[in-house]
Amino acid sequence: MKTHPKLVLMNPEDLFAMPDGDKYELVNGIPVEKRMGAESGEITTLLSALLTVFVREQRLGHVYDGQTGFQCFAEASLVRKPDISFVAVGRLPGDKSPKGNIKLAPDLAVEVVSPNDQYEEVEEKLNDYHAAGVKLVWIVSPASKTVQIRRADGTLALVRVDGQLFGETVIPGFSCKVADLFV
Repeated sequence: MKTHPKLVLMNPEDLFAMPDGDKYELVNGIPVEKRMGAESGEITTLLSALLTVFVREQRLGHVYDGQTGFQCFAEASLVRKPDISFVAVGRLPGDKSPKGNIKLAPDLAVEVVSPNDQYEEVEEKLNDYHAAGVKLVWIVSPASKTVQIRRADGTLALVRVDGQLFGETVIPGFSCKVADLFV
């Protein structure tokens, strides 16, 4: 975990105001850099494109990239930035994206594991998402070519490279081949 050189405790507004704040999450008031390798970046871009096209065509809501902060946690000094996120239509005030952080939990959070990610850090994010009420979390692993699915009800699933990923009740009708993410 690489922290920002400023070790002064910050609040979400401070992080948002930082010139390079889009590269950090806020954990216990400390900016923590999000680092993604090229492989993880490409997978994120591919999945984001598939989701965005489907969601826009079906008018299901909003898809966000990894620079979008979610400030929806019991801990006031916590801002998470999933690599990809989705918020269903009608959940945002006026159904418009805010100028700053989103103050409600996404319906879907996607984390693409990069070589810099440590297991404990990923697990901590998953626990935060669960506590905030995120309905569906996908953890994409380039190393094993799998997608782990975690649902709000606590159930888990693992989809291997020869399987199909579905949006379930969160993004109804969405599906893609897991193999298509690992080109």
